[in-house]
Order: sequence, then C-alpha cells, then structure tokens
Amino acid sequence: MAPRKPGRKNTNRANKTSAKNAASQGAGQVRIIAGKYRGRKLPVLNAEGLRPTTDRVKETVFNWLMPYVAQSVCLDSCAGSGSLGFEALSRGAEHVTFVELEGGAAKNIGDNIARLNDSHSEVRNQNMLTLTSDKRFDLVFIDPPFNKGLASQIADYLEQQQLLADDAIIYVETEQNFDAAHLPENWQLLKEKTAGQVVSRLYQR
Repeated sequence: MAPRKPGRKNTNRANKTSAKNAASQGAGQVRIIAGKYRGRKLPVLNAEGLRPTTDRVKETVFNWLMPYVAQSVCLDSCAGSGSLGFEALSRGAEHVTFVELEGGAAKNIGDNIARLNDSHSEVRNQNMLTLTSDKRFDLVFIDPPFNKGLASQIADYLEQQQLLADDAIIYVETEQNFDAAHLPENWQLLKEKTAGQVVSRLYQR
C-alpha cells in the first residue's frame, strides 16, 4: 500500500464510519499493471487511509519480487484494497490469502475476487494476529498502519505460528523511524528503499 500518515486510529486501514461515508461518495480504483489481468481496473472504497499502492511503487516492489512470485503461496496481511495481493495473483501466484480487519474493505476485496472469477484466492475478514492456516506462505506482504508497532508484531506472529515457508520472501513497508532490529533475526535483508517517510524492505527467511 501507499504511504499513510502517522497516528491512524484503526489497526487495519480505516474505521467503519469513514469507510461507509466514503462509499456513499463513490469509489476509486486500482489498476493491475502486469500479468494475466494486466490493465484490469478494480474498484476500491474511497475511505480515508485506503490509499492503494501507486503504479510506480508497485513497479519497484514487483521488480524486486520478479524471481519469487510465480507459483508462490502468498499472504497479503492488512490487505486494505488488496492491490499488492491482486498484482501477485495476476503475475502467477499459486494462491493469495487476503487478510483485512475492516469489514467494508474485506467485502470489497471479496467482490473484486468475484469480478476476476479467480478461484486461487480468498479473503479473511479478521485481525491478522488471529490468523490460522494450514498453508505455509512463500511470499508475504506486511504493510500495516504506521506507528502502531504492528509490523514487528505480525512478523513475530508469523514465526510463532509457523506460517512461513523455510525460505519465505517478506516485503515490509514501514514508517522511517521503525527499528528494523525488532524484526526476526533469521530474516535476511535483500533490498531497501526510502521514499520520504516510508521505507520499503525485502527480506528472505
């Protein structure tokens, strides 16, 4: 997802009130930029905090991920619009699990899955820190609201619940003052980029 202002009030993208208000004002959209759904535009809620990742940022992220997406079992945690997960799905991920706490946003992801008529994905309307799965994820997106300590909590939860494949690839997007030392010691940094107050990092377990 794209940068968010510090101090957001909800733990997973936007609160229900703002989502409902924004839904009454229309919807935005995300564009899938490559793969089998290239050029498809998917509607998203115009809710505060639901700001899909821009094409430019996705280009960078998926250039990093080019060797890893195809045939991967993917988790889009704190999915918001689902922009990253849908891009992975389009580029050949074997399966994508979207996890989003806010009900309106989760429903929107489900509607977009139906629009694509893609049986290789599912959406979970729940807190990421309660996720259980019989899958072991090869590729994970961690892009939570800033300044909540959620990135390190999610990383620790994934390890504790043994939800990661042995050599999993993890994309983490955080505020600039996030202390990456709080991420698991067995995660090796592969790529890092700073844009304004946002830092993007790519790790391999």
